[in-house]
Amino acid sequence: MRILHTMLRVGNLGRSIKFYTEVLGMKLLRQKDYPEGKFTLAFIGYGDEANHTVIELTYNWDVESYDLGTGYGHIALEVDDVYQAVDDIKKRGGKVIREAGPMKAGTTVIAFVEDPDNYRIELVEKKLTY
Repeated sequence: MRILHTMLRVGNLGRSIKFYTEVLGMKLLRQKDYPEGKFTLAFIGYGDEANHTVIELTYNWDVESYDLGTGYGHIALEVDDVYQAVDDIKKRGGKVIREAGPMKAGTTVIAFVEDPDNYRIELVEKKLTY
């Protein structure tokens, strides 16, 4: 078994695809409309679905926004340099909600950004292994 994807409901599919591809550097892997169900699915990620876990963006045609609820946490992305990633995300128009720095009560360098629907994305600095 393996994790295939995480699904997020979004209020504006074009805006969300633009954020994940242009701000976070993912690729749109596939997209399909389901007219009978009145929804569109778009799959985005850093690599193909056969070898990578991806994000499924679900756009229900008659819904413009969602309440995030209290159970959802965040998506985590590994990056080589969190400080540089934050700078790059800011330059591309992304919203940083926690600047790069060590995590509370730890040493792992992290930061948080938000997508257009206010979903949180944690950036975690890759640890060197020897």
